[in-house]
Amino acid sequence: MKAPSDRPGAPASLVIESSVVEGLPAEGALLLRMSGSLGTHGVQAWSAELRGHLEQADRAGLRPVLDMAHVQLGGAAVLRTLSETTRMRVGRPDLIIVRARPGVREAVHLARLDGVQLYATLDEALRELARAAARVEELPAWRSQMADPLRPSYEDLHKEVRALRARVRTAPVIGMAQGTLMVRYGLPDPGCAFRALRDASQRFNVPLRVLVSAVVVARPPDGEVWFPGRRALPVPQLRLLGRGGRDPRYRRQMIEAVLREALAVGQAPAGYVQCVDPAVNALMLETHHGCAETFLDHLVRGWDDGTADAAARIRGRRVSVPDVAADALLSDECRRALLTTGTHALQSVPVLSSAGSCTGVISLHWPDAGHRPTAAQAEAFGVLASDMAAWLSWYHRSVLLDALEHLHRMLTCSAP
Repeated sequence: MKAPSDRPGAPASLVIESSVVEGLPAEGALLLRMSGSLGTHGVQAWSAELRGHLEQADRAGLRPVLDMAHVQLGGAAVLRTLSETTRMRVGRPDLIIVRARPGVREAVHLARLDGVQLYATLDEALRELARAAARVEELPAWRSQMADPLRPSYEDLHKEVRALRARVRTAPVIGMAQGTLMVRYGLPDPGCAFRALRDASQRFNVPLRVLVSAVVVARPPDGEVWFPGRRALPVPQLRLLGRGGRDPRYRRQMIEAVLREALAVGQAPAGYVQCVDPAVNALMLETHHGCAETFLDHLVRGWDDGTADAAARIRGRRVSVPDVAADALLSDECRRALLTTGTHALQSVPVLSSAGSCTGVISLHWPDAGHRPTAAQAEAFGVLASDMAAWLSWYHRSVLLDALEHLHRMLTCSAP
């Protein structure tokens, strides 16, 4: 069923179409597909339009899903509208947003909006709704959650806390980058700086955290071109990461490939990859697999002392811990975090640049004490770390600098 919105007051440039997604156990979803653009003057009308659709979903016992794949929206307008709309829905089901553009997702995360859930795709959101509904078939899942406020699992709570801690570590760097741009280009407020950062992040598919760190540590531009004389660099020859037709411009895709290769080489059930953030001079978690939530909490706290990761970074060589319970390298806190989550052996492999500095660490965990990599595995880990170092160097000197150049041109042209 598909019905274009006919509510009065909707801005002409923005269209909302609603359709009911059926076939889910115990509950369906009201899918709201948006297309067009939203300017400052359309915020109030769009807010009323959205509230009307959400009320329709509530009356029908449907979960509201907002598809924003084809919408160009300003971050401030989105946040203000979503904040006002969700504030009025206390005790009602969360508004689910799918396929939002990177800038919108980042803004929602930073604003820590209650009553909003973000998913990358519609299929992912619908699968989650189906799983929730399957647990309580006699009632709509959102009504069960209202009746039992303690229903969220400890795993979900751990994920939420971990995300908050990660944002706490990133927020100061974002603020520093905003201040840098305001001073450098005479921008009137932090919002203008954030929008410029967000747009460059989205255009070049560079994570906002990576871009703001580069803005903070890169030498200031001197002239119309930030990095004069720079030439396009060929993609390096990669022995392991070069397989599978991966696009080296996509950072997350490449880092996840690093972890998959490492897990396969080490035949390990769990592992993670960290990269050094130059703005804070610390390891930042990039991707993980098979790690317990409580251990991931330990990682995002940023406690580097007494860990194999920190030792590998400082020493510049692979660190193996065959027996977590007995190894004196680990701090008591790190040892407890590992043992309580079932890790009894581990290793960390540093990713070293051509200059010898550590730019990241690849870590693997095993459940059985006494595990040591074979000579062949150690050699393969070395190749993988070398591949990652070469790719990171190319990425920073190509894709990331392209994003900085674009940011500089954009702000120079708009400077008063």
